[in-house]
Amino acid sequence: MTTPTLHEPAVRTVDQLIEAVRTGRYGPDPAQERIALAFTTAQAVRHAGRSSGYRNEVLSLRLDAAVGSCAVEPGALPAAALDDCVGAAVSELLGHPMLPVRVAALDAYLGRVRPHTPGNGARPHVLPAGSSLERSRARARAVADLLPATGIRRVLVIGVVNSLLEQLRARRLEYVPCDLKGGTTEWGEPVRTDALAELEHCDAVLASGMTLGNGSFQPLLDHAAATGKPLVMFAQTGSAVLPRFLGTGVSAVSAEPYPFFWLDGGPGVIHHYGGAR
Repeated sequence: MTTPTLHEPAVRTVDQLIEAVRTGRYGPDPAQERIALAFTTAQAVRHAGRSSGYRNEVLSLRLDAAVGSCAVEPGALPAAALDDCVGAAVSELLGHPMLPVRVAALDAYLGRVRPHTPGNGARPHVLPAGSSLERSRARARAVADLLPATGIRRVLVIGVVNSLLEQLRARRLEYVPCDLKGGTTEWGEPVRTDALAELEHCDAVLASGMTLGNGSFQPLLDHAAATGKPLVMFAQTGSAVLPRFLGTGVSAVSAEPYPFFWLDGGPGVIHHYGGAR
């Protein structure tokens, strides 16, 4: 299993990671690092040929060249949150009452001090130009490639992305789709809402970084650490946060910092950590 980058503290909870940042174990004092820009990105999509669509909303914070992001439920973020963030020190925002603000601030700081470079363990993976569906499928293939090639029969998928389920179907893998919103998949399968109830019945977990922003990440990390099951994260939320948990439960990360693949049709890059090489 991939271990954390040399000289990084081994962390087993998000709170431990925040404390490590606050105490200078990752570099610059977060009290001296101020957020220059705070913004939200809202998206509604229905790919051609798909029977249903979805909406996304993401809070992003700019710290020098880095942008940290955390997805939120559409409409859930109060407008005042942007005012709270802009010009604020990272250390202040790490204690903000809203979890998505804390996650975005942590992501921005770590994106600045641990950018997605080979020296920090990242492997660039180019996504080709194309339609929204073509790019979604290309990303899904790249994410699915991070699962072990053997020994996996049933995958718990947390955060339903139909292109990702399509990839698992093509690989003849069983899956259990879970999402807090419920509903059905593109193939009419019921989407479960209690992911923790399904953990014991699956032998790998493929989870969205959104679990950081809604507080459901820790039980997944604990389960993977205790059982040794592969835990692969696909992360627009917390793309610089989740690689810090390699070796303490997370087995691989597909990190996708802002700007995300769905924002334009040109080529782009995601960054892989851990997993099969």
